[in-house]
Amino acid sequence: MAGSSVSADLSAAMITSPVATGDWLVVAPSLITILGGSLCLMLRKNTDLQPKAGIGFLVLLVIANLALLVRVLDHGVITMVMGNWLPPFGIAFTVDALGATLSLIGSVVALCAGIYGVASVDNTGRRYGFYPFLLLLMTGVCGAFLTGDIFNLYVWFEVLLISSYGLLVLGNDRIQLDGAVKYGVLNLIGTNLFLIATGLLYGIFGTLNMADLAMKVKLLEDPASGTLATVAALYFLAFAMKAAAFPVNFWLPASYHTPNVVVSAVFAGLLTKVGVYALIRVFLLILPESRNYMSDLIAGVAIATLLTGAIGALAQSEIRRLLGYVVIAGIGSMLAGVAVGTTLAVSGAIFYAVHSIIVMTALYMASGVINLMGGSYDLRKLGGLYQKNAAFAAVFLVLAFAVSGLPPFSGFWPKVMLVDASLDNGRTFLGAAILLSGFLTTLAMGRVWIYAFWRGGPEGTPDGQAVEITPGGAAQLSGGALWLPLGILTALVVYFGLQPEWMMELATRGASGIAEPLGYLRSVFGGQV
Repeated sequence: MAGSSVSADLSAAMITSPVATGDWLVVAPSLITILGGSLCLMLRKNTDLQPKAGIGFLVLLVIANLALLVRVLDHGVITMVMGNWLPPFGIAFTVDALGATLSLIGSVVALCAGIYGVASVDNTGRRYGFYPFLLLLMTGVCGAFLTGDIFNLYVWFEVLLISSYGLLVLGNDRIQLDGAVKYGVLNLIGTNLFLIATGLLYGIFGTLNMADLAMKVKLLEDPASGTLATVAALYFLAFAMKAAAFPVNFWLPASYHTPNVVVSAVFAGLLTKVGVYALIRVFLLILPESRNYMSDLIAGVAIATLLTGAIGALAQSEIRRLLGYVVIAGIGSMLAGVAVGTTLAVSGAIFYAVHSIIVMTALYMASGVINLMGGSYDLRKLGGLYQKNAAFAAVFLVLAFAVSGLPPFSGFWPKVMLVDASLDNGRTFLGAAILLSGFLTTLAMGRVWIYAFWRGGPEGTPDGQAVEITPGGAAQLSGGALWLPLGILTALVVYFGLQPEWMMELATRGASGIAEPLGYLRSVFGGQV
Protein backbone atom coordinates (compact mmCIF):
# COMPACT_ATOMS: atom_id res chain seq x y z
CA MET A 1 0.00 0.00 0.00
CA ALA A 2 1.56 3.23 -1.11
CA GLY A 3 1.89 6.01 1.43
CA SER A 4 0.95 9.58 0.70
CA SER A 5 2.49 12.76 2.02
CA VAL A 6 0.53 15.90 2.66
CA SER A 7 2.26 19.26 2.85
CA ALA A 8 0.63 22.08 4.75
CA ASP A 9 1.19 25.78 4.32
CA LEU A 10 1.83 27.06 7.85
CA SER A 11 2.61 30.64 6.84
CA ALA A 12 -0.92 31.76 7.73
CA ALA A 13 -0.58 30.43 11.28
CA MET A 14 3.13 30.58 12.03
CA ILE A 15 6.11 32.83 11.55
CA THR A 16 8.44 30.93 9.27
CA SER A 17 11.25 33.49 9.03
CA PRO A 18 13.99 33.60 11.69
CA VAL A 19 13.70 36.10 14.52
CA ALA A 20 15.98 39.12 14.16
CA THR A 21 18.77 39.08 16.72
CA GLY A 22 17.80 42.44 18.20
CA ASP A 23 14.21 41.31 18.72
CA TRP A 24 15.33 38.87 21.40
CA LEU A 25 15.62 41.93 23.64
CA VAL A 26 11.83 41.69 24.02
CA VAL A 27 12.12 38.66 26.31
CA ALA A 28 15.46 39.61 27.89
CA PRO A 29 13.91 41.43 30.91
CA SER A 30 11.84 38.38 31.85
CA LEU A 31 14.76 35.99 31.42
CA ILE A 32 17.18 38.17 33.40
CA THR A 33 14.83 38.64 36.36
CA ILE A 34 13.74 34.98 36.52
CA LEU A 35 17.33 33.75 36.40
CA GLY A 36 18.46 36.42 38.85
CA GLY A 37 15.65 35.67 41.29
CA SER A 38 16.40 31.94 41.13
CA LEU A 39 20.13 32.48 41.75
CA CYS A 40 19.49 34.86 44.66
CA LEU A 41 17.14 32.30 46.17
CA MET A 42 19.90 29.71 46.03
CA LEU A 43 22.22 32.24 47.71
CA ARG A 44 19.78 33.05 50.51
CA LYS A 45 22.15 31.80 53.20
CA ASN A 46 25.06 33.80 51.82
CA THR A 47 23.86 37.23 52.92
CA ASP A 48 27.04 38.96 51.75
CA LEU A 49 27.05 37.62 48.19
CA GLN A 50 23.30 37.71 47.59
CA PRO A 51 22.98 41.55 47.41
CA LYS A 52 25.91 41.75 44.98
CA ALA A 53 24.30 39.14 42.72
CA GLY A 54 20.90 40.83 42.95
CA ILE A 55 22.28 44.27 42.11
CA GLY A 56 24.30 42.75 39.25
CA PHE A 57 21.16 41.30 37.68
CA LEU A 58 19.32 44.60 38.19
CA VAL A 59 22.13 46.38 36.31
CA LEU A 60 21.69 43.87 33.46
CA LEU A 61 17.95 44.55 33.55
CA VAL A 62 18.53 48.30 33.12
CA ILE A 63 20.92 47.67 30.22
CA ALA A 64 18.49 45.27 28.52
CA ASN A 65 15.57 47.69 28.86
CA LEU A 66 17.68 50.60 27.61
CA ALA A 67 18.74 48.58 24.57
CA LEU A 68 15.11 47.57 23.99
CA LEU A 69 13.93 51.19 24.09
CA VAL A 70 16.67 52.23 21.64
CA ARG A 71 15.64 49.44 19.26
CA VAL A 72 11.96 50.41 19.47
CA LEU A 73 12.81 54.05 18.73
CA ASP A 74 14.96 52.98 15.76
CA HIS A 75 12.78 50.20 14.29
CA GLY A 76 9.28 50.95 15.53
CA VAL A 77 7.00 48.56 17.42
CA ILE A 78 8.51 45.09 17.91
CA THR A 79 6.54 41.86 18.24
CA MET A 80 7.74 38.40 19.26
CA VAL A 81 5.29 35.51 19.45
CA MET A 82 5.81 32.45 21.60
CA GLY A 83 6.42 29.24 19.64
CA ASN A 84 6.26 31.26 16.40
CA TRP A 85 2.45 30.90 16.43
CA LEU A 86 0.69 33.97 15.08
CA PRO A 87 -2.22 35.50 17.01
CA PRO A 88 -4.80 34.48 17.95
CA PHE A 89 -3.04 31.12 18.36
CA GLY A 90 0.16 32.33 20.05
CA ILE A 91 0.92 34.68 22.93
CA ALA A 92 2.60 37.85 21.70
CA PHE A 93 5.01 40.27 23.32
CA THR A 94 4.45 43.59 21.54
CA VAL A 95 6.68 46.45 22.63
CA ASP A 96 6.00 50.07 21.71
CA ALA A 97 7.46 53.32 23.02
CA LEU A 98 5.04 53.42 25.98
CA GLY A 99 5.83 49.93 27.26
CA ALA A 100 9.58 50.22 26.66
CA THR A 101 9.78 53.59 28.44
CA LEU A 102 7.92 52.45 31.55
CA SER A 103 9.88 49.20 31.66
CA LEU A 104 13.17 51.13 31.58
CA ILE A 105 12.13 53.62 34.28
CA GLY A 106 10.82 50.76 36.42
CA SER A 107 14.13 48.91 36.15
CA VAL A 108 16.09 52.04 37.13
CA VAL A 109 13.92 52.41 40.23
CA ALA A 110 14.37 48.71 41.06
CA LEU A 111 18.15 49.08 40.78
CA CYS A 112 18.06 52.03 43.17
CA ALA A 113 15.93 49.96 45.56
CA GLY A 114 18.41 47.09 45.36
CA ILE A 115 21.27 49.42 46.29
CA TYR A 116 19.23 51.06 49.07
CA GLY A 117 18.40 47.59 50.40
CA VAL A 118 22.08 46.94 51.15
CA ALA A 119 21.75 49.38 54.05
CA SER A 120 18.07 49.02 54.98
CA VAL A 121 17.49 45.24 54.77
CA ASP A 122 19.18 43.20 57.48
CA ASN A 123 20.51 39.65 57.16
CA THR A 124 17.19 38.17 58.23
CA GLY A 125 15.39 40.08 55.48
CA ARG A 126 17.93 38.87 52.95
CA ARG A 127 17.57 35.25 54.03
CA TYR A 128 13.78 35.53 53.81
CA GLY A 129 14.02 36.69 50.21
CA PHE A 130 14.20 40.43 49.70
CA TYR A 131 16.35 40.23 46.56
CA PRO A 132 14.62 37.16 45.02
CA PHE A 133 11.22 38.76 45.61
CA LEU A 134 12.41 42.10 44.18
CA LEU A 135 13.70 40.46 41.00
CA LEU A 136 10.57 38.34 40.56
CA LEU A 137 8.45 41.43 41.17
CA MET A 138 10.28 43.03 38.27
CA THR A 139 9.52 39.94 36.17
CA GLY A 140 5.85 40.75 36.59
CA VAL A 141 6.24 44.51 36.16
CA CYS A 142 8.31 44.29 32.96
CA GLY A 143 6.12 41.49 31.60
CA ALA A 144 3.00 43.61 32.14
CA PHE A 145 4.55 46.57 30.31
CA LEU A 146 5.78 44.48 27.38
CA THR A 147 3.03 41.93 26.71
CA GLY A 148 0.64 42.18 23.78
CA ASP A 149 -1.90 39.67 25.12
CA ILE A 150 -4.54 40.64 27.67
CA PHE A 151 -4.65 37.26 29.41
CA ASN A 152 -0.87 37.32 29.59
CA LEU A 153 -1.24 40.75 31.23
CA TYR A 154 -3.36 39.03 33.88
CA VAL A 155 -0.62 36.42 34.37
CA TRP A 156 2.04 39.10 34.87
CA PHE A 157 -0.24 40.84 37.37
CA GLU A 158 -0.35 37.59 39.34
CA VAL A 159 3.44 37.24 39.23
CA LEU A 160 4.02 40.73 40.61
CA LEU A 161 1.26 40.34 43.22
CA ILE A 162 2.67 37.07 44.56
CA SER A 163 6.10 38.68 44.85
CA SER A 164 4.61 41.77 46.48
CA TYR A 165 2.91 39.63 49.14
CA GLY A 166 6.31 38.17 50.02
CA LEU A 167 7.90 41.61 50.27
CA LEU A 168 5.01 43.00 52.28
CA VAL A 169 5.30 40.44 55.09
CA LEU A 170 9.11 40.43 55.12
CA GLY A 171 9.89 40.79 58.84
CA ASN A 172 6.70 39.09 60.06
CA ASP A 173 5.57 41.90 62.37
CA ARG A 174 1.94 42.05 63.47
CA ILE A 175 1.39 45.38 61.70
CA GLN A 176 2.80 43.91 58.48
CA LEU A 177 0.41 40.97 58.59
CA ASP A 178 -2.49 43.35 59.19
CA GLY A 179 -1.43 45.49 56.21
CA ALA A 180 -0.94 42.40 54.05
CA VAL A 181 -4.50 41.20 54.71
CA LYS A 182 -5.97 44.57 53.65
CA TYR A 183 -3.68 44.74 50.64
CA GLY A 184 -4.36 41.14 49.65
CA VAL A 185 -8.15 41.13 49.95
CA LEU A 186 -8.72 44.19 47.74
CA ASN A 187 -6.16 43.05 45.17
CA LEU A 188 -7.65 39.56 45.01
CA ILE A 189 -11.07 41.06 44.33
CA GLY A 190 -9.56 43.22 41.59
CA THR A 191 -7.75 40.22 40.12
CA ASN A 192 -10.96 38.18 39.98
CA LEU A 193 -12.79 41.03 38.27
CA PHE A 194 -9.94 41.25 35.76
CA LEU A 195 -10.21 37.52 35.04
CA ILE A 196 -14.02 37.62 34.69
CA ALA A 197 -13.82 40.55 32.25
CA THR A 198 -11.13 38.76 30.23
CA GLY A 199 -13.26 35.61 30.04
CA LEU A 200 -16.23 37.63 28.78
CA LEU A 201 -14.02 39.39 26.24
CA TYR A 202 -12.77 36.05 24.93
CA GLY A 203 -16.34 34.78 24.73
CA ILE A 204 -17.29 37.74 22.52
CA PHE A 205 -14.30 37.82 20.16
CA GLY A 206 -12.53 34.46 20.44
CA THR A 207 -9.13 36.12 20.87
CA LEU A 208 -7.08 37.73 23.62
CA ASN A 209 -4.39 39.40 21.53
CA MET A 210 -4.60 43.16 22.05
CA ALA A 211 -3.99 44.05 18.40
CA ASP A 212 -6.53 41.46 17.24
CA LEU A 213 -9.07 42.74 19.77
CA ALA A 214 -8.50 46.36 18.69
CA MET A 215 -9.38 45.45 15.10
CA LYS A 216 -12.40 43.29 15.96
CA VAL A 217 -13.92 45.81 18.36
CA LYS A 218 -13.96 48.40 15.55
CA LEU A 219 -16.06 46.04 13.43
CA LEU A 220 -18.94 46.13 15.90
CA GLU A 221 -21.90 48.32 14.98
CA ASP A 222 -22.08 49.77 18.51
CA PRO A 223 -18.82 49.09 20.38
CA ALA A 224 -20.07 50.77 23.58
CA SER A 225 -23.26 48.78 24.14
CA GLY A 226 -24.40 45.43 25.49
CA THR A 227 -21.98 42.91 26.91
CA LEU A 228 -18.97 44.97 25.91
CA ALA A 229 -20.14 47.81 28.16
CA THR A 230 -20.20 45.31 31.04
CA VAL A 231 -16.69 44.18 30.17
CA ALA A 232 -15.50 47.80 30.13
CA ALA A 233 -17.07 48.49 33.52
CA LEU A 234 -15.46 45.38 35.03
CA TYR A 235 -12.06 46.34 33.61
CA PHE A 236 -12.38 49.86 34.95
CA LEU A 237 -13.25 48.66 38.45
CA ALA A 238 -10.47 46.04 38.42
CA PHE A 239 -7.78 48.44 37.25
CA ALA A 240 -9.06 51.22 39.52
CA MET A 241 -8.45 48.87 42.45
CA LYS A 242 -4.94 48.11 41.20
CA ALA A 243 -4.21 51.80 40.63
CA ALA A 244 -5.72 52.88 44.00
CA ALA A 245 -8.39 55.17 42.52
CA PHE A 246 -11.28 56.49 44.59
CA PRO A 247 -13.31 54.89 46.17
CA VAL A 248 -11.36 51.60 46.12
CA ASN A 249 -8.06 53.04 47.30
CA PHE A 250 -8.12 52.94 51.10
CA TRP A 251 -6.10 49.73 51.15
CA LEU A 252 -3.02 51.71 50.05
CA PRO A 253 -2.51 54.06 53.04
CA ALA A 254 -3.51 51.17 55.31
CA SER A 255 -0.71 48.92 54.03
CA TYR A 256 2.15 50.88 52.42
CA HIS A 257 3.48 52.14 55.77
CA THR A 258 3.85 48.63 57.23
CA PRO A 259 6.83 46.99 55.44
CA ASN A 260 10.49 47.93 55.30
CA VAL A 261 10.73 51.42 53.83
CA VAL A 262 12.55 50.23 50.70
CA VAL A 263 9.64 47.88 49.99
CA SER A 264 7.23 50.78 50.44
CA ALA A 265 9.37 52.79 48.01
CA VAL A 266 9.14 50.10 45.32
CA PHE A 267 5.40 49.67 45.84
CA ALA A 268 4.71 53.42 45.73
CA GLY A 269 6.81 53.83 42.61
CA LEU A 270 5.70 50.84 40.56
CA LEU A 271 2.62 48.88 41.54
CA THR A 272 -0.10 51.50 41.11
CA LYS A 273 1.47 52.61 37.82
CA VAL A 274 0.98 49.14 36.38
CA GLY A 275 -2.74 49.61 37.05
CA VAL A 276 -2.71 52.99 35.32
CA TYR A 277 -0.80 51.50 32.38
CA ALA A 278 -3.43 48.75 32.07
CA LEU A 279 -6.18 51.39 32.01
CA ILE A 280 -4.41 53.30 29.24
CA ARG A 281 -3.71 50.18 27.19
CA VAL A 282 -7.19 48.64 27.49
CA PHE A 283 -9.37 51.75 27.27
CA LEU A 284 -7.43 53.63 24.60
CA LEU A 285 -6.22 50.78 22.39
CA ILE A 286 -8.87 48.07 22.75
CA LEU A 287 -12.03 49.84 23.99
CA PRO A 288 -11.79 53.48 22.82
CA GLU A 289 -15.56 53.81 22.29
CA SER A 290 -16.21 52.51 25.79
CA ARG A 291 -13.76 55.08 27.12
CA ASN A 292 -15.67 57.82 25.30
CA TYR A 293 -18.91 56.57 26.82
CA MET A 294 -17.38 56.39 30.33
CA SER A 295 -15.29 59.56 30.12
CA ASP A 296 -17.49 61.56 32.50
CA LEU A 297 -17.38 58.74 35.06
CA ILE A 298 -13.59 58.49 34.75
CA ALA A 299 -13.29 62.28 35.12
CA GLY A 300 -15.41 62.18 38.30
CA VAL A 301 -13.27 59.39 39.73
CA ALA A 302 -10.13 61.38 38.82
CA ILE A 303 -11.38 64.49 40.64
CA ALA A 304 -12.36 62.48 43.74
CA THR A 305 -9.00 60.70 43.72
CA LEU A 306 -7.08 63.97 43.36
CA LEU A 307 -8.88 65.68 46.23
CA THR A 308 -9.17 62.77 48.67
CA GLY A 309 -5.47 62.03 48.21
CA ALA A 310 -4.37 65.60 48.84
CA ILE A 311 -6.75 66.18 51.76
CA GLY A 312 -5.80 62.82 53.27
CA ALA A 313 -2.13 63.82 53.13
CA LEU A 314 -2.88 67.02 55.04
CA ALA A 315 -4.52 65.02 57.83
CA GLN A 316 -1.53 62.74 58.50
CA SER A 317 1.31 63.11 60.99
CA GLU A 318 3.08 59.82 60.12
CA ILE A 319 5.28 60.46 57.09
CA ARG A 320 4.75 57.13 55.34
CA ARG A 321 0.96 57.35 55.67
CA LEU A 322 1.14 60.91 54.34
CA LEU A 323 3.14 59.76 51.34
CA GLY A 324 0.59 57.02 50.70
CA TYR A 325 -2.08 59.67 50.19
CA VAL A 326 0.29 61.63 47.96
CA VAL A 327 0.58 58.52 45.78
CA ILE A 328 -3.22 58.48 45.52
CA ALA A 329 -3.36 62.15 44.52
CA GLY A 330 -0.89 61.42 41.73
CA ILE A 331 -3.07 58.59 40.44
CA GLY A 332 -5.87 61.14 40.05
CA SER A 333 -3.70 63.20 37.71
CA MET A 334 -3.04 60.18 35.52
CA LEU A 335 -6.72 59.25 35.48
CA ALA A 336 -7.44 62.78 34.29
CA GLY A 337 -5.38 62.03 31.19
CA VAL A 338 -7.39 58.86 30.55
CA ALA A 339 -10.67 60.76 31.04
CA VAL A 340 -9.80 63.44 28.48
CA GLY A 341 -8.30 60.89 26.09
CA THR A 342 -6.62 63.27 23.60
CA THR A 343 -3.03 62.74 22.52
CA LEU A 344 -1.89 65.67 24.68
CA ALA A 345 -3.77 64.35 27.71
CA VAL A 346 -2.43 60.81 27.37
CA SER A 347 1.09 62.19 26.80
CA GLY A 348 0.71 64.13 30.05
CA ALA A 349 -0.48 61.00 31.86
CA ILE A 350 2.51 59.01 30.58
CA PHE A 351 4.97 61.77 31.52
CA TYR A 352 3.31 62.03 34.93
CA ALA A 353 3.61 58.25 35.41
CA VAL A 354 7.36 58.42 34.74
CA HIS A 355 7.68 61.37 37.12
CA SER A 356 5.63 59.65 39.83
CA ILE A 357 7.59 56.40 39.60
CA ILE A 358 10.80 58.31 40.27
CA VAL A 359 9.70 60.91 42.81
CA MET A 360 7.55 58.64 45.00
CA THR A 361 10.33 56.06 45.24
CA ALA A 362 12.75 58.82 46.21
CA LEU A 363 10.38 60.29 48.82
CA TYR A 364 9.90 56.96 50.57
CA MET A 365 13.66 56.44 50.56
CA ALA A 366 14.06 59.92 52.00
CA SER A 367 11.55 59.07 54.73
CA GLY A 368 13.76 56.14 55.68
CA VAL A 369 16.71 58.50 56.06
CA ILE A 370 14.55 60.84 58.17
CA ASN A 371 13.72 57.91 60.45
CA LEU A 372 17.39 57.03 60.84
CA MET A 373 18.38 60.63 61.56
CA GLY A 374 15.47 61.55 63.82
CA GLY A 375 14.46 58.19 65.24
CA SER A 376 10.81 58.33 64.10
CA TYR A 377 8.39 58.70 61.21
CA ASP A 378 6.07 60.78 63.40
CA LEU A 379 6.19 64.51 62.61
CA ARG A 380 5.37 65.30 66.25
CA LYS A 381 8.63 63.67 67.34
CA LEU A 382 10.87 65.17 64.66
CA GLY A 383 12.70 68.45 64.25
CA GLY A 384 16.10 70.04 63.74
CA LEU A 385 17.20 67.80 60.86
CA TYR A 386 18.32 70.80 58.82
CA GLN A 387 21.07 71.33 61.38
CA LYS A 388 22.12 67.71 61.11
CA ASN A 389 22.38 67.63 57.31
CA ALA A 390 21.59 70.71 55.26
CA ALA A 391 22.26 68.93 51.95
CA PHE A 392 19.67 66.28 52.74
CA ALA A 393 17.21 69.01 53.73
CA ALA A 394 17.73 70.56 50.28
CA VAL A 395 17.21 67.19 48.56
CA PHE A 396 13.94 66.63 50.40
CA LEU A 397 12.78 70.13 49.50
CA VAL A 398 13.49 69.44 45.82
CA LEU A 399 11.45 66.22 45.99
CA ALA A 400 8.64 68.03 47.84
CA PHE A 401 8.49 70.71 45.13
CA ALA A 402 8.56 68.07 42.39
CA VAL A 403 5.72 65.95 43.78
CA SER A 404 3.65 69.11 44.24
CA GLY A 405 4.08 70.01 40.56
CA LEU A 406 6.18 73.14 41.12
CA PRO A 407 8.84 74.35 38.66
CA PRO A 408 11.56 73.76 37.72
CA PHE A 409 11.22 70.05 38.55
CA SER A 410 9.78 66.97 36.83
CA GLY A 411 6.22 67.24 38.16
CA PHE A 412 5.60 70.67 36.62
CA TRP A 413 5.52 69.78 32.92
CA PRO A 414 3.08 66.86 32.97
CA LYS A 415 0.68 68.90 35.10
CA VAL A 416 0.87 71.73 32.57
CA MET A 417 0.09 69.24 29.81
CA LEU A 418 -2.83 67.72 31.73
CA VAL A 419 -4.36 71.08 32.69
CA ASP A 420 -3.95 72.36 29.13
CA ALA A 421 -5.60 69.22 27.72
CA SER A 422 -8.45 69.43 30.24
CA LEU A 423 -9.20 73.07 29.38
CA ASP A 424 -9.00 72.36 25.63
CA ASN A 425 -11.51 69.55 26.13
CA GLY A 426 -13.92 71.78 28.04
CA ARG A 427 -13.31 70.02 31.36
CA THR A 428 -12.65 73.09 33.48
CA PHE A 429 -13.47 71.34 36.75
CA LEU A 430 -10.92 68.63 36.00
CA GLY A 431 -8.17 71.16 35.33
CA ALA A 432 -9.13 73.06 38.49
CA ALA A 433 -9.00 69.85 40.53
CA ILE A 434 -5.48 69.14 39.27
CA LEU A 435 -4.34 72.61 40.34
CA LEU A 436 -6.14 72.46 43.70
CA SER A 437 -4.68 69.04 44.45
CA GLY A 438 -1.21 70.37 43.65
CA PHE A 439 -1.74 73.30 46.01
CA LEU A 440 -2.92 71.04 48.86
CA THR A 441 -0.02 68.66 48.22
CA THR A 442 2.35 71.63 48.47
CA LEU A 443 0.90 72.43 51.90
CA ALA A 444 1.21 68.81 53.05
CA MET A 445 4.81 68.43 51.87
CA GLY A 446 5.74 71.90 53.19
CA ARG A 447 4.38 70.84 56.57
CA VAL A 448 6.70 67.82 56.55
CA TRP A 449 9.73 69.94 55.71
CA ILE A 450 8.95 72.62 58.29
CA TYR A 451 8.27 70.14 61.10
CA ALA A 452 11.05 67.64 60.38
CA PHE A 453 13.79 69.98 59.15
CA TRP A 454 13.15 73.63 59.94
CA ARG A 455 11.89 73.77 63.52
CA GLY A 456 14.42 73.26 66.29
CA GLY A 457 13.15 69.99 67.73
CA PRO A 458 10.13 67.77 68.41
CA GLU A 459 6.69 69.16 69.22
CA GLY A 460 6.86 71.41 72.29
CA THR A 461 10.36 72.71 71.62
CA PRO A 462 10.39 76.49 72.40
CA ASP A 463 10.79 78.77 69.40
CA GLY A 464 14.38 79.75 68.74
CA GLN A 465 15.81 76.74 70.56
CA ALA A 466 17.37 73.64 69.02
CA VAL A 467 17.39 70.13 70.45
CA GLU A 468 20.40 67.91 69.84
CA ILE A 469 19.31 64.73 68.06
CA THR A 470 21.53 61.67 68.03
CA PRO A 471 21.03 59.66 64.82
CA GLY A 472 19.75 56.17 65.47
CA GLY A 473 21.38 54.65 62.39
CA ALA A 474 24.79 56.30 62.27
CA ALA A 475 26.44 53.29 60.62
CA GLN A 476 23.81 53.14 57.86
CA LEU A 477 23.94 56.89 57.29
CA SER A 478 27.72 56.88 56.94
CA GLY A 479 27.69 54.47 53.97
CA GLY A 480 26.82 55.25 50.38
CA ALA A 481 24.02 52.67 49.98
CA LEU A 482 21.37 55.14 51.17
CA TRP A 483 22.70 58.26 49.51
CA LEU A 484 23.60 56.92 46.05
CA PRO A 485 20.08 55.82 44.98
CA LEU A 486 18.53 58.91 46.55
CA GLY A 487 21.02 61.06 44.62
CA ILE A 488 20.32 59.26 41.32
CA LEU A 489 16.57 59.67 41.63
CA THR A 490 16.80 63.32 42.71
CA ALA A 491 19.11 64.02 39.76
CA LEU A 492 16.50 62.52 37.41
CA VAL A 493 13.79 64.70 38.98
CA VAL A 494 15.90 67.80 38.35
CA TYR A 495 16.95 66.70 34.86
CA PHE A 496 13.41 65.98 33.66
CA GLY A 497 12.39 69.36 35.01
CA LEU A 498 15.16 71.32 33.33
CA GLN A 499 15.34 69.24 30.12
CA PRO A 500 11.83 67.85 29.56
CA GLU A 501 11.89 67.79 25.76
CA TRP A 502 12.99 64.22 25.17
CA MET A 503 10.63 62.80 27.79
CA MET A 504 7.80 64.82 26.23
CA GLU A 505 8.77 63.37 22.86
CA LEU A 506 8.78 59.83 24.27
CA ALA A 507 5.42 60.37 25.97
CA THR A 508 3.92 61.88 22.80
CA ARG A 509 5.20 58.98 20.73
CA GLY A 510 3.71 56.51 23.20
CA ALA A 511 0.36 58.31 23.20
CA SER A 512 0.29 58.64 19.41
CA GLY A 513 1.01 54.93 19.04
CA ILE A 514 -2.17 54.17 21.00
CA ALA A 515 -4.35 56.83 19.40
CA GLU A 516 -3.24 55.77 15.90
CA PRO A 517 -2.27 52.10 16.39
CA LEU A 518 -1.52 51.21 12.77
CA GLY A 519 2.16 50.62 13.55
CA TYR A 520 1.18 48.44 16.54
CA LEU A 521 -1.23 46.40 14.42
CA ARG A 522 1.25 45.95 11.55
CA SER A 523 3.92 44.81 13.96
CA VAL A 524 1.65 41.91 14.94
CA PHE A 525 -0.03 41.07 11.62
CA GLY A 526 2.40 42.49 9.08
CA GLY A 527 0.98 43.57 5.74
CA GLN A 528 -2.41 41.98 6.46
CA VAL A 529 -3.57 45.21 8.20
